Amino acid sequence: MDFERCYRAVSTRDSRFDGQFFTAVRTTGIYCRPSCPAITPKRANVSFLPTAAAAQQAGYRACRRCLPDAAPGSPLWNVRADLAARAMRLIGDGVIERGGVPALAATLGYSQRQLTRVLTTELGAGPLALARAHRAHTARLLIQTTEMPMSDIAFAAGFASIRQFNDTVREVFAVSPTTMRTESRRSPRSDVVAPATPGLLTLRLPYREPLDTGWLAWFLSAHTVPGMEIWEDGVYTRSLRTPHGHATIRLSFQPGHVRAELALRDMRDLAPTVARVRHLLDLDADPQGIDDALGIGDPDPAGFTPGIRVPGCLDGPELLLRTMIGQQISVQAAATHTARLVAALGERIDGAVPQLFPTPSVIAERGAEVLTGPARRIAAVVAAARAIADGELALHTGRTAADLRRDLLALDGVGPWTADYVTMRLLADPDILLGTDLVVRQGATLTGIELDNTTRWAPWRSYLSMHLWKRALAHRGAVLVHV
Repeated sequence: MDFERCYRAVSTRDSRFDGQFFTAVRTTGIYCRPSCPAITPKRANVSFLPTAAAAQQAGYRACRRCLPDAAPGSPLWNVRADLAARAMRLIGDGVIERGGVPALAATLGYSQRQLTRVLTTELGAGPLALARAHRAHTARLLIQTTEMPMSDIAFAAGFASIRQFNDTVREVFAVSPTTMRTESRRSPRSDVVAPATPGLLTLRLPYREPLDTGWLAWFLSAHTVPGMEIWEDGVYTRSLRTPHGHATIRLSFQPGHVRAELALRDMRDLAPTVARVRHLLDLDADPQGIDDALGIGDPDPAGFTPGIRVPGCLDGPELLLRTMIGQQISVQAAATHTARLVAALGERIDGAVPQLFPTPSVIAERGAEVLTGPARRIAAVVAAARAIADGELALHTGRTAADLRRDLLALDGVGPWTADYVTMRLLADPDILLGTDLVVRQGATLTGIELDNTTRWAPWRSYLSMHLWKRALAHRGAVLVHV
């Protein structure tokens, strides 16, 4: 890490770097986010570490003033496609809590020893330490946002014992869990809101400014599927499967944060659900760096809006199957076809959105009975669902873009556009140009951008695609929601 660049960011309290690195202060024994309002430490007393886990591994405790674990995540895990970055995405999804280091290593295709060596070298901590930091963050959220007994929080956060939970909270935050809960009632934290009703967690999800909320709002509202998604009065509500059950989420854009209301069937799903919501909205991006690289100003002569995001997804199999259903038809028609599938085969749950998207195994078995349209498309969707259900096709964030794209193209009925679109959204890949997309090409014509040679916009061509997409839709008269 570049010491001078990091120290300048700390000296100016630049919030853009929050989550990208952490400042460890030797004289106090704490680690902070770069924008911490405390007095800037002397150069000789600081070191900079890539992860909170590395700071904890070195014996530092989290600053109770700036809450470094509440910062936006690092954009590096999307920009980088190496083993360490892919492992971090899977750790954020709770793979270690569910299956341990063996499950993480097997998913990535490496031995446990090799994985530990690479993560320790690259990130300053091994997989267990990285997962421990992740559990500590989840525990803090549950302590501050719920009235759950501490014993229940310990196991919901993924700790093996109450003693391990107590020791970790004390080591990381320098207070006991009980003291942390007492303090949270006196002083509201930046990422926590008092729960509105029992059993409902309400969080503030931070992001780096600027954020083009109009684009995300349009994308969510235009693609809603009745029965499992609702867009109403600027609030996006939907149901989704989680590792231990299901959840209902309500998202709304607020100044400086996204308000997320989470109703979880199983509290162990808190961390994976938050990670998936952040992935859906691309909240860990570095918009200023991206805009600077693309030459986007405010105002921008091409009509581009600063802070645009590339929408991710909440579930890989759902993303692929919905994309295949919607091939060569309008967005509205795709929603109608998908709603019919959800109504017939989706699992019913309680709540405002009463159904879940059907599992791949159910679609493989009964999809042909419900889906309508060209026989070849129906057969392709059913075959893709069967490949997912049988384990022949893996759709998770720990894959490389090249391997995922290759496997997608091997499916009948999946062409380059679908493979690129799914890869871009599933992996949050920042550098996929949807150059064959008709709307993107119309946007390029309107802005005078040549798509034959786009290397000068690497590695941010996914964001360029979103800008061109939005520009063409606006020219067509599409109503872009403003919030």
